[in-house]
Amino acid sequence: MVYDEGFFKYTGNDNIFYRSCFPEEEPLAIILIVHGLAEHCGRYSNVIDYFTPRGYAFYGFDLPGHGKSSGTRAHLNRFADYTNALQSCHSMIKKHHYHLPLFLLGHSMGGLIAARYLIDHQEELTGAVLSAPSIKVPENISPVTIFAGRILSFLVPSAGILTIDAEGVSRDPKVVTNYIQDPFVFRGKATARLSAELLDTMQYVMEAAAKITLPILVIQGSADKLVDPEGAKIFYNKAGSSDKKIIIYEGLYHEVLNEPEHGRVLEDLETWLSSHIRLIERGG
Repeated sequence: MVYDEGFFKYTGNDNIFYRSCFPEEEPLAIILIVHGLAEHCGRYSNVIDYFTPRGYAFYGFDLPGHGKSSGTRAHLNRFADYTNALQSCHSMIKKHHYHLPLFLLGHSMGGLIAARYLIDHQEELTGAVLSAPSIKVPENISPVTIFAGRILSFLVPSAGILTIDAEGVSRDPKVVTNYIQDPFVFRGKATARLSAELLDTMQYVMEAAAKITLPILVIQGSADKLVDPEGAKIFYNKAGSSDKKIIIYEGLYHEVLNEPEHGRVLEDLETWLSSHIRLIERGG
């Protein structure tokens, strides 16, 4: 495998960290990973280690305010900060690998970012995989709390209000321990402004999901404690694609790609990807 990493600029002096991994031979396709809230692109090594020997190349980048990228931790001024960073990475890939099929893989908040990006850029992609997309407001958050959060976003946008329960990441204790000890995982609170921007984008994506028509795979754990599993189902039903599939993994937590049963999940993902690469080869 051939590794590379570095930084690119997407606005002004903001530095966005990226990494790539290629097989020794010409890749079958490229998978562009969009990670979730508070984490970073380096947490997807098990996915890369599975797919790279099978002929797939990977790109990943740390969102603004995450990992090794610049920016205030878990904060943003507008949601477009995320989609603009994604577009910059996407443009870099197209410049060098325009001839290869390109799939978007977004997890959790990255799934929301990917879905929002598809509404405007789907014609530039081969397909998309959304893993446990953070796309629906959890039922335990009341309208009063949401309203208070919006007011706080306006008055004190940098106030911390949202944390992630590490125990909800996976049923594998090793994954949880590594998550807690990872120096590039942010363990503080996401800000009021970020939370408000997430809520606005969730609403927009649900309203505009019918505009998404490219092939989509949605994968979701039924016992997810960090996002509402119903969000994946609602989005799937609303998506306008005639080529779409959803897989609900019974009993699995949030990171289905890091659960004890991740081997089965990776096999399902490989089956879906390879079938769509064959469609391209047949001119379908």
